[in-house]
Amino acid sequence: MDGYLNALIVAIVLTIANWTVKPILILFTIPLTVATLGLFLLVINAIIILLVDWLVPGFRVASFWWALAFSVILTLINWFFSDITKEKND
Repeated sequence: MDGYLNALIVAIVLTIANWTVKPILILFTIPLTVATLGLFLLVINAIIILLVDWLVPGFRVASFWWALAFSVILTLINWFFSDITKEKND
């Protein structure tokens, strides 16, 4: 049960960080994001994941590269679910 509770806490903290911290980081890194054609957003997501690692006691990410891999996987999952849930306009 502890693992499920910890996963729920990580999901809640990650959601709050995405709502609050991510827009500020995006605002400060607009030139870099434009120069990399949006790929820097994956780095911003990795930074958010490392922030959650720092905030939640039972959640650990080994390094920045694992956080970046987590970011890529999370982005793909979000893209997949947003694609299948959006309405199809013919």
